[in-house]
Amino acid sequence: MQATVQGGDLIHVPTICLVEIIYLIEKDKLPASALDRIYSYLDEADSGVDLVPLDRGVVEALSRVPRDLIPDMPDRIIAATALHLGLPLVSRDGDIRAAGIELVW
Repeated sequence: MQATVQGGDLIHVPTICLVEIIYLIEKDKLPASALDRIYSYLDEADSGVDLVPLDRGVVEALSRVPRDLIPDMPDRIIAATALHLGLPLVSRDGDIRAAGIELVW
């Protein structure tokens, strides 16, 4: 299965999302298979899914994500990753939308 958006663009997954998936599995909000599924996409060379590390560029972009509007640190890291990459974020989070981060969904 090709996991790219229309036009063939890669789907970039911040590493913090993997941490969030584990957290949601532990809280029984997601099935354990969710982590295996994302791992299989990441391990498949032509899946169109790319893991984006939490690196200095993301850390520096964090200052552009207003803490008063997005108080949750994982959400701030996800938003900062999108800003760092210069890409819109796929999210329906109201706090992220209110902060003016470009959203696709």
